[in-house]
Amino acid sequence: MNAAVIYWTKSGNTEKVALAIKEGLETSGTKVVFKTVENAKDIDFFDYDLICVGFPSYQWHPPDPVDTFLKTKFSQYRQEGHVKTAAPKISGRNALIFCTYSGPHTGLNEAIPAGKYVGQFFEHLGFTVLDEWYILSEFHGSEEMSTKGRMGDIRGRPNEGDLKKVKQGSANLLITISQTLPEVL
Repeated sequence: MNAAVIYWTKSGNTEKVALAIKEGLETSGTKVVFKTVENAKDIDFFDYDLICVGFPSYQWHPPDPVDTFLKTKFSQYRQEGHVKTAAPKISGRNALIFCTYSGPHTGLNEAIPAGKYVGQFFEHLGFTVLDEWYILSEFHGSEEMSTKGRMGDIRGRPNEGDLKKVKQGSANLLITISQTLPEVL
């Protein structure tokens, strides 16, 4: 099994989660390529059993570097004929979307649109989106947003406990993937 973890981070929250995913996958024997969005232009999604894409939610959207990266890849894949009517599923091609968020105004609902948006890039390619993970994270640069928002005091998040859950969840993904693979005789 091989995977690529591709992420964009500004404050370091998403990078912490990306590293936890990488570690969780590696403990289960998965070969993992680990790259920032800026350094992942050469990655072919179709070369991997699992593509993990992570980013923070910015006003209900992924940040511009993530959006540009995905739109560029999508355009390339459309030209290559990978985008088909009805988006037929491709066996063995899976995606995990992970989104860090602070949600100072309405909480988790601020992140879900960004995760759904990114998931559509993979669904249109025929990938199975195994899950969308939303990880509560500190709002760096604003104590008010990190302590008085709907999510309460989120300073220090993602914390050790959060990252432990991410590692375990990553290892469990492999079980899900292996159950969907056709048997080899």
